[in-house]
Amino acid sequence: MGFRLTPQDPTFFDLYAASAAQLVQGAEVLTTLLGAEPAERPEILRRMHEIEAAADDAMHDIVRKVHGSFVTPFDRTDMHGLAVALDQCVDLMEAAVDLIVIYRVHPLLPRVSKQVEIIARMAHVTADAMPRMRSMKTLNGYQVEITRLENRANKQYRKMLGALVEDPKADPLTVMKHKDVITALEATANGFEQVALKVEAISVRES
Repeated sequence: MGFRLTPQDPTFFDLYAASAAQLVQGAEVLTTLLGAEPAERPEILRRMHEIEAAADDAMHDIVRKVHGSFVTPFDRTDMHGLAVALDQCVDLMEAAVDLIVIYRVHPLLPRVSKQVEIIARMAHVTADAMPRMRSMKTLNGYQVEITRLENRANKQYRKMLGALVEDPKADPLTVMKHKDVITALEATANGFEQVALKVEAISVRES
C-alpha cells in the first residue's frame, strides 16, 4: 500500500472484525446442529436466527459509518460491498440450518460433516483476516487459504452429489432434500470466496 495523505479511521476495521465474528458464531451453530437430536434442532435454529440478526446489525453499522464519514480507508463502494458479502455468508449459513430443520433431514449425508468443517475453517480464517486489513500486505496468505478451502468444498460437494445419484434405494423426495442442503452448504463456501475476492480487489486498488 502506498503512502497516504489522508488519515485512517481504525473504527472501520473494528466494525469489520465485529461483523466477521458473526461468521464464527454461525459456523459453531452449524457444527452443533450436526450432532443434535431432532428435538434439539428448533432451539439451534432460533440461535442461528439471532446470529443472522446480529450480522444484519453489524452490516448496517458499517454502512452507516461509511455514509457518515468524510474520509474512509478505502473506496466507499468497496467498503459497502465487503460489508454486504460478510453478511451474506451468515445468511447462507442460516439458509442451510433452516433447510436441515424444516426438511427434518436426519441423518445427514456422511460427508456433510467434512463440508461443515471446511466452512468453520473458512469462518475462522476470515475473522482473523479482517483486523489485518489495516495493512493489506499481510493478507496474501488469507486469500490463498480461502481459495484452497473453497476448492476442497467443491470436491466434497461433487462427491455428495455423486453419492445421491448412485444410491438406487433413495426416493426422489429424500434426494431432493439432501441436494438442497448440500447445495446450501456449497453456496456458503462460495460466499466466503466472494469475501476473499472483495478483499483482493481492495488490495489491488490500494497497492
